[in-house]
Amino acid sequence: MDHSHHHSADTHSVNRMAASATAHCLLGCAIGEMIGVTIGTHVGFALHQTVLLAAVLSFISGYTVSTWPLIRSGMKFIEAIKLVFAADTVSILTMTIVDNLVMLLVPGAMQKDLTHPIYWASRTLSLSAAFIAAWPVNIYLLKRGKGHALTHSYHDHS
Repeated sequence: MDHSHHHSADTHSVNRMAASATAHCLLGCAIGEMIGVTIGTHVGFALHQTVLLAAVLSFISGYTVSTWPLIRSGMKFIEAIKLVFAADTVSILTMTIVDNLVMLLVPGAMQKDLTHPIYWASRTLSLSAAFIAAWPVNIYLLKRGKGHALTHSYHDHS
């Protein structure tokens, strides 16, 4: 019996689900990252303080974006947050590390605010790199029934 077509369809499905999970994660992370960098640069934080604030806020906003649909589907908050911690932490961590590394490597990116073109060019680069880094992480997790796979059935019904 030839299983190559079935395997190809499964791989395509996992790749699509991973891309969707990564885009979802990117949205949540980007919100916190941009707010954190904006606050840090306007308040005059040191670079490491701005990165820490952006990272913490990316986790908060990332978890919020993932938790909200679960609560709307009828899940209790504590169960939803436990599921989201298990499902999204590795993806958010990967994105946050890559995003902040790229922002730190682009000269001047962390010294600009949201009105400066360097900020948007570096942010586009950093978020693209974060997506590229987190997508294979999400594929790996999905193939093992972890990551976004843990929340997938709840997102389908909300």
